[in-house]
Amino acid sequence: MVAAGRLEGVDLDSYFGPIRVEWDHEAAMTPLGQLPFFIDFLKTSGLFDAFVADCPLRYVSPNAPGKREVLGTAMLSMLAGHKRYAHIAALRCDAVLPELLGMKKVVSEDAVRRAFKAVDETEGAVWLRGHLAFCVEPLLAEPWILDVDTTIKPLYGHQEGAVLGYNPKKPGRPSHCHHTYSMASTRLILDVDVSPGDEHASRHSVAQACGGCSIACRATCGRPCCAATAVSATRRSCARRKRGGCPICSSCG
Repeated sequence: MVAAGRLEGVDLDSYFGPIRVEWDHEAAMTPLGQLPFFIDFLKTSGLFDAFVADCPLRYVSPNAPGKREVLGTAMLSMLAGHKRYAHIAALRCDAVLPELLGMKKVVSEDAVRRAFKAVDETEGAVWLRGHLAFCVEPLLAEPWILDVDTTIKPLYGHQEGAVLGYNPKKPGRPSHCHHTYSMASTRLILDVDVSPGDEHASRHSVAQACGGCSIACRATCGRPCCAATAVSATRRSCARRKRGGCPICSSCG
């Protein structure tokens, strides 16, 4: 929109300082054009600062990149729709977004890969699930439905948990199975568990959700939730969980 010969804009805050965003209808659309608004939200809420401060990543070398650079690079890559570490290279020439996020630079894909490999699995799960729970738990006070979906991901090469299982698109190809826990009708993802390819049945979702480590279990303890739709195909498994006092299966018929 044009008013008085100038493009309308909005003032935002960032880690670089106050900025002004204006719209140019003649310019080409960019996939990261809306990020200044998200960065303003992250700074105002303090979520990104807390996320970086609690990260269990520890460096001892003075030449190592900072945690903020590593996590910021990974976040920018995911927001850009990247699916592989190698895609991070597309962000290396961006000199604007790192400054807005308070980063010194965009690190390489190798630096991000090595950083996450060095994080202890247990510590990393506690860190990520704790911050995810902080964002979603206020929404769980109302009655809601836990929906569980499984996705088969074919794998190539040698990877942990790559076993033969149900794989309709690539029969005979090893795979992982992603069990996704979400709040029905809201598209809000609560957690994702990655399992070997032969653990694709819904009874494995029940076992993981009721295992105590998943946010799907911790978030529903003592809160009004119904998981009947998620495990309707596994009545026997659910009955076993009910006998064990599982809070999620208490509402299943």
